[in-house]
Amino acid sequence: MIEIFILSIIQGITEFLPVSSSSHLIIISNYLNFDQQSLSIDVSLHIGSFFAVLVYFKKDVLNLFKKKDLFYKILIASLPVMIAGYILIKFNLIEYVRNIKTIGWTTIGFGILLYFSDKFKTKNKINKNFNYKSVFFIGLLQILSLIPGVSRSGITITAGRFLEFERVEAAKISFLLSIPTLAAVSFYGVNNLLEAGNLQFSLINIFSISLSFLFSFITIKYFLKYIKNFSLNIFVIYRIILGLIILFLAYL
Repeated sequence: MIEIFILSIIQGITEFLPVSSSSHLIIISNYLNFDQQSLSIDVSLHIGSFFAVLVYFKKDVLNLFKKKDLFYKILIASLPVMIAGYILIKFNLIEYVRNIKTIGWTTIGFGILLYFSDKFKTKNKINKNFNYKSVFFIGLLQILSLIPGVSRSGITITAGRFLEFERVEAAKISFLLSIPTLAAVSFYGVNNLLEAGNLQFSLINIFSISLSFLFSFITIKYFLKYIKNFSLNIFVIYRIILGLIILFLAYL
């Protein structure tokens, strides 16, 4: 249960902060030798985060069905990463970049990129400036999040800031884009469990979903409050320190 608690905290917090959830889960599982980091638990953790963003942005989600234009934009922006992700998994290409050294370098590199993007002007808003040019730019950059250490949230916020969206608006775009992505990851995982005949919903799975939901919801709420008043520098500093530690361990 302690392992599930730790993994739920990591998933819930890092899924929506610009620090890369996959890299944290890989690192923690590798160095602490967790036994619970199975496909079933991984799917449960993502389902929890998926429910959290749906609940927190319930009004925006409902508006997506009314504002078909925004719905199509969110869907189109999400397609590139889902298609690229499917190809990488289908041909087992993801394993070529799924290593500690890659995580170390991408954690630092994309942290620095986040720093420079946060220096751009803050004038654009979703309801006025989220056009198809922005959709394609953010959608293409989001493909990079498939590399562990890049961070899906980090790269979408970075893209949004480069396009001069306000910090909160850039974060909101990232959260809305997480809905189809998390849905795809969850459904893909459930499908794999069905094909393997291992779809057994136990108390551990329910516990994983519940904790992941709780920590994800809290993270979304307080992250949005934080960036209303402060820059993204704290996440840049964290990424650089974490990246240096990872590289030290990788090349030791």
